[in-house]
Amino acid sequence: MLRLDNLAKRYKTGDHALRGVSLEVDRGQIVGLIGPSGAGKSTLIRCINRLVEPTGGKVYLNDVELTSMSGADLRRVRRRIGMIFQEYALVERLTVMENVLSGRLGYVPFWRSFLRRYPQADVDKAFALLERVGLAEHADKRADELSGGQRQRVGIARALEQDPELLLIDEPTASLDPKTSRQIMRLIREICEERSLPAVINIHDVLLARMFVDRIIGLTAGEVVFDGPPAELDDAVLTRIYGAEDWTAMQTAAAEDAEDAEDAAAAHGGHVRRAAEGERPEERLAGLA
Repeated sequence: MLRLDNLAKRYKTGDHALRGVSLEVDRGQIVGLIGPSGAGKSTLIRCINRLVEPTGGKVYLNDVELTSMSGADLRRVRRRIGMIFQEYALVERLTVMENVLSGRLGYVPFWRSFLRRYPQADVDKAFALLERVGLAEHADKRADELSGGQRQRVGIARALEQDPELLLIDEPTASLDPKTSRQIMRLIREICEERSLPAVINIHDVLLARMFVDRIIGLTAGEVVFDGPPAELDDAVLTRIYGAEDWTAMQTAAAEDAEDAEDAAAAHGGHVRRAAEGERPEERLAGLA
């Protein structure tokens, strides 16, 4: 279980990124963090694993306090926290398998990682994880040959290779198209359910949050202004989180994105149908004009 006790972050400029955030995340629970830019969502995730140092409060993972740790003790605890990044954080020149195996860096001696001679059990586990995320056939490809959705799947497999007790996920769908975003969120949810893994997800897409998380926490100016199930996330609550103008703009943008996706799907379907019916190439080109 993850527990935050009055967590705070204040920068040297005097700006408050987090103001006394307290919450608990139970085993297997998927929590979505929503809020406007600058609300403190990414800072909260990074304070949990101490990539950003909090200036107040405490973080506990299964009753072990992280905020007082340093050095080797902190490194040992960090390897129990899997991190999935918005921009994937893969080593582009390495293969998919090598990127997944990097999740074992906190467990193996330096010489093994340097020579890429991981224990066979770690390699077998990496193959199994690639199978689970649907990338077994891409194990020997370089990371820079993959699509965005495939790269995010590699990031998920790498995090699971750590044998984590907690997943921290920072905007996993921000760089993906709507269909791939749903696939990635569904995969994350399935994996958390299979392993009873708690997860904290910074997610910018409110519709995806409603579909795939168990609990939503709304942040505004570093403070929790909503904490509840997706069913309670109505327009009044969203206006409190984002402000009236921001929420209206988000609704408009979401509707436009949905219309664009429908138009693209309809156009693609029409082209496929005409091709199947034997339309000549020049007729097909005329239809695209």
